[in-house]
Amino acid sequence: MAGPGGDGTAGAGVPFGAMEDAVESIGTTLDEPTTCEELAAFVHRHFCDAAAVDLLPTDVAADHHSPAPDLSRVAAAGDTRLLTPSDGPRPLSVRALDEGHPIAASIDLSGRIPRQVMTVPLLAHGRLYGVLLAVRRGAAFTDAAMSGTHYAARLAAVHLGHSRRHNAVRTTVLDLQRALLAEPGRPHPNLDLATRYLPAGGSTLVGGDWFETVRLHFGRTLLVVGDVMGHGLDAAVDMNAYRSMLRYVASTDLPPHRVLRRLDAAVAEDGTRRPATCLLVRVDPARGTAAIAGAGHLPPVLFAGDGSGELLPLPVGPPLGTGVGGYEQVTRELSPDDTLVMFTDGLVERRGEDIDESLARLAALRLPPGAGVGELLDEVLVKLDARHAEDDVAVLAARIRPRNHTA
Repeated sequence: MAGPGGDGTAGAGVPFGAMEDAVESIGTTLDEPTTCEELAAFVHRHFCDAAAVDLLPTDVAADHHSPAPDLSRVAAAGDTRLLTPSDGPRPLSVRALDEGHPIAASIDLSGRIPRQVMTVPLLAHGRLYGVLLAVRRGAAFTDAAMSGTHYAARLAAVHLGHSRRHNAVRTTVLDLQRALLAEPGRPHPNLDLATRYLPAGGSTLVGGDWFETVRLHFGRTLLVVGDVMGHGLDAAVDMNAYRSMLRYVASTDLPPHRVLRRLDAAVAEDGTRRPATCLLVRVDPARGTAAIAGAGHLPPVLFAGDGSGELLPLPVGPPLGTGVGGYEQVTRELSPDDTLVMFTDGLVERRGEDIDESLARLAALRLPPGAGVGELLDEVLVKLDARHAEDDVAVLAARIRPRNHTA
């Protein structure tokens, strides 16, 4: 069917098929180099013999009136020999592209074969993200080719803008998450403590994973690991609210299961917070005991002095915020050789794997005997490949520090 122009083209002379291809094939991800590769491939497919994209670094892509910085090519398609003259690369001029229109010219790049060259700015919402270079042999670019290339470049620039805004939000949330986790409460000096936080890779926003320590009376310390459901800024904000409420409730020095009851009731009454899982362990170094209670959270693992692991059985309670309550507490003996490891599910969960298998893999680890708390924790992260986890990972490890006996 013919378009508005009666010839199957859009109003600006761009074939409908090309426009549909551009919409479907450019900007399929939030990854900038991928978007550039898709743009170069599209232009080569429809309008030229070779195409390349030079992308401005994020910190200099301010506006299209700024001084021209150096460009670094990130994508090319077609016969790439056509993109560079035989006497070496020539810098592209960004200053000439301020108006946002394609510039086409017949240039003898090699001294032997006349080639048609077109440069198009990647410009959207007043911001310049880079330059598209298109080259073809023989006849000059048609009006349809120039319009189609300009349309594709503008579309790619819009997607690049979305990508950079997304990355800016993710950076903000990640900075907030790190700031909130950077200073957990200080445990009593009779505990050795190590913590690690690893955000998930890819484009997923960071979530509400957290850890905390609260000093109690008589040399005891409450250890906390929690996970607010969901991801993004809201989850990080709710995580901070949970931490604040927990510090307040824990200051009453109640047993862990009663701390969870009060916290659950407070969150349910508020009604604005996302549900969260939580694991509490109150360590009493003087008695060599740990009182443990959980709210929908995975149980801790205990590594003995010889490096062997044991998954500690724990009654399963509902997540916080449901108002159901029903939390129970178990007590476990701890020696100065034992290391208690608490974690969020990102450490062990793997796609398509039963959670019991995941926990068994963690408990089956053999760690270096006599390793320090931080060294042991790093070994766990390496053996479970936590840096490539599909979800955020928050881990806390604690060990009773032996008393110094003086003569």
